[in-house]
Amino acid sequence: MTRTQQKTDKERLILKELIDKMFELAGHPLKFEDVEGRTDNWFQQHTMTEAQNKEWRDWGTSFLNKKRRWGKKLADREMRMIDLYCGLKISDSKFLNDEKEEKSTTS
Repeated sequence: MTRTQQKTDKERLILKELIDKMFELAGHPLKFEDVEGRTDNWFQQHTMTEAQNKEWRDWGTSFLNKKRRWGKKLADREMRMIDLYCGLKISDSKFLNDEKEEKSTTS
């Protein structure tokens, strides 16, 4: 196994643990293997609350601190990118509620 393959496998394992924890905190019975390789918008089909999302990002930041030995700022930035890339849809977003209120008042 080459060094590049080892690095790719290590990154895949880290992503697997992050995704598994995200589903666990959101209360969904899914695992990384269930969504791996899917090309549809699987991350839009399931939701989590803002509090669950923050808990997952905080857990992921400390996880990346330990696994990759990154500083808090770099680990937090990486978690925000992972959240953008494959984080679940937020169900109780204050922005979503504001849009619903605007539509109801204009109708």
